[in-house]
Amino acid sequence: MAVQVDLDDPRLVACTSRVTDPAQAVAELAAAIGSVRLAGALLFCSNSYPRAELARELALQLPEIPLFGCTSAGELADRGYDTNSIVLIGFPQDVFSMASLRFDDLDHFEAQAAQGAIRHLVAQERRRQVGNDKPHQVALFFVDGLSHREELLTMTAQHALGGDIQLIGGSGGDGLSFRNTAVLHDGAFHADAAVIVLLTSARPLHVFCTNFYRPGPSKMVITEADPETRTVYEINAAPAAAEYKRLSGNPSSVLDAHFFAAHPPIVRTGGQVHVRSIQSANPDGSLTFYCAIDVGVVLSLGEPVDRVSAMEQLFADIEREVGTIDHVIGFDCVLNRLDAEDRQEAHAVSQMYVAHRVFGFNTYGEQFRAAHMNQTFTGLAVGR
Repeated sequence: MAVQVDLDDPRLVACTSRVTDPAQAVAELAAAIGSVRLAGALLFCSNSYPRAELARELALQLPEIPLFGCTSAGELADRGYDTNSIVLIGFPQDVFSMASLRFDDLDHFEAQAAQGAIRHLVAQERRRQVGNDKPHQVALFFVDGLSHREELLTMTAQHALGGDIQLIGGSGGDGLSFRNTAVLHDGAFHADAAVIVLLTSARPLHVFCTNFYRPGPSKMVITEADPETRTVYEINAAPAAAEYKRLSGNPSSVLDAHFFAAHPPIVRTGGQVHVRSIQSANPDGSLTFYCAIDVGVVLSLGEPVDRVSAMEQLFADIEREVGTIDHVIGFDCVLNRLDAEDRQEAHAVSQMYVAHRVFGFNTYGEQFRAAHMNQTFTGLAVGR
């Protein structure tokens, strides 16, 4: 059943449906929106929904609302972590405006042309906002999580946006199937595509990115790799999968998503640490990563920090930035979720998400400013 967290205009409208029939699910979302006039809405949906039918129902029942989003590897909904659901976050027209741009055929993405298109979008929106009291802007970004193009896309987009507009977003998923991901834009789901949404508001907008791991003592040097496919063949001059298991201290373990979540490789760059998550182990003993990887990269095996304490500190910091939180649009890596579940922390994380009005989805990767991230909790906090 759809549950609306807050319908007090001009606050965000956040609602969830778990009905399996697309027509009934969209009807629940429409009922939750009610008479609130929206500048647009984000929509994240489980891969369990038939996409063509869902898109048709959205067009029929919510024809006046521009919708942007993607398929998910899990949802952040009205009860925290969720599955087999649709999440909608609507932005009231009185205090928000939204403008968008889609890029297709990402294998042939042209950075220079894309930068020109993004700059044109920004200039158009600035002209449209002349005289309006909407001083805050961010760029929301959604990309096909199987495109392997996030690094180039993110750097290109943030460069075009300049220093005043920060980019934040996530890579769409399909559970843990890794077969068919898509973004939602202009009334349809699109594979091999990315969408950028320029969000402008009078409300405080604050982007953030954090992870819950620190570098451990075990070191890995990538000694053979194919950067184009994000495949690593050798670590420390040994077969990649076997050496990764050996360094983890579990040489007989099965390499699956739960193992990757518990033992994330970490790279240190610019004085900061970033997770470089593994997507899959391959029959030839190689490893495929969620992110760019190359020969010579030095990694450490990550160790967990106190996730709940770190999240409490994060939300305290967010409230210092924006004041009272209206909602948080959250992009939480699917490996974060698996690790929280395996460590018996998922319930506590869900409770925290509910308390701070976090709605969003579990991703195949996160975008923060000019970087493509892995195994982070990244998001946009909207103040009241």
